[in-house]
Amino acid sequence: MMGMDKRKRIIFFTVIVPIIALFCHFPVVKAEELPASTVHLRILETTDLHGNMLDYDYRKKRETIEFGLARTATLIKKARNEVQNSLLFDNGDLLVGNALGEYAVKKYKENPKYFFHPVYKIMNSLHYDAATLGNHEFNYGLDFLLDSIKGAKFPYVNANVYVDDHNDVEVDDINFFNPYVILNKQVVDTNGQTHNIKVGVIGLLTPIFYAWDIEHVRGMAKVKSLVQTAEHFVPIMKQKGADVIVVLAHSGIGADKRLKDQEGNNLFNLSKVKGIDAILFGHSHSVFPGRDDLKNRPGINNEKGTINGVAAVQAGFWGNHLGIIDLNLQHINGEWKVMDSQSEVQSIFRIINGKKKPNVNPDPEIHALMEESHLNTLMYLEESNLGFPLSP
Repeated sequence: MMGMDKRKRIIFFTVIVPIIALFCHFPVVKAEELPASTVHLRILETTDLHGNMLDYDYRKKRETIEFGLARTATLIKKARNEVQNSLLFDNGDLLVGNALGEYAVKKYKENPKYFFHPVYKIMNSLHYDAATLGNHEFNYGLDFLLDSIKGAKFPYVNANVYVDDHNDVEVDDINFFNPYVILNKQVVDTNGQTHNIKVGVIGLLTPIFYAWDIEHVRGMAKVKSLVQTAEHFVPIMKQKGADVIVVLAHSGIGADKRLKDQEGNNLFNLSKVKGIDAILFGHSHSVFPGRDDLKNRPGINNEKGTINGVAAVQAGFWGNHLGIIDLNLQHINGEWKVMDSQSEVQSIFRIINGKKKPNVNPDPEIHALMEESHLNTLMYLEESNLGFPLSP
């Protein structure tokens, strides 16, 4: 027995103890110290389409490579295929602005009960996640607007247009539209793990629409500033579980000049509202990032596409660009945080030696879906000989 105990002691000190010592050199990694996995979330934007579903110029009565959602759709599908997680939004001024839009108004007046706006043949087929309203949505009155957006198979949001209750008390104000939506987005991280992220989407509209279409909204609606509205609703969205806040702002980077409240209605100040993670904007028919006039402006990073550190993008007009924001999210201390971002705009055409060349071909599915509406629009044009001046 003593011999056996001696052999066991020899094995213990010559084999087991060195193994234990070896493992003692490796620190124990706690679960919270493991590097956080990253979720790459791509956000896509169209804006100021003004009825231009096809790459067709109704004024010149010919095809074009310079605009049209039929070509932007090719960029959308490509951008989606490059990533695992994406969302698509429209930023308003969709319903009117070209011959197709005018044809839609005509059909609405003829039979509003069974009206379906033809733009939603395309928007629904592309599976937009949400949209907001532009100022031109109000051009033909609230009935036309409300009946038109019923055709959308995605939510519309606007937070700063309210029912006019004919008093100056704010606590009883009621939103005219749904102010925001919280989307439950299933995403896959860089380790292949699946997560559910709640993406809060809020819509804001430049208050200048009220002056431009006052005959349609006087006595029925009133409007508040972009900044004031965001400061009110962003905390509410956070309280209701939104992990990421995306603002759809139908406003240019600067406030409209006719507005008295310049400070409350410019994107620069809007981007300072705590809790906003991304801003998609429009209205002024410009692009961001990439504007030369903003290169040296403090607070604006023209390379990364941020305003006061917040990711932002503006996708031109009529579908001539696709806006893209790539967010890198990590789950830290129980919250999803934006660790980095990159914004860009992709054009559907380029200029080589002074000549315009297409970057993409039109999506044949869009052409097929729009064939009947397009032919009806051409017939309408022949009958009416319309022209279509546009304001931003």
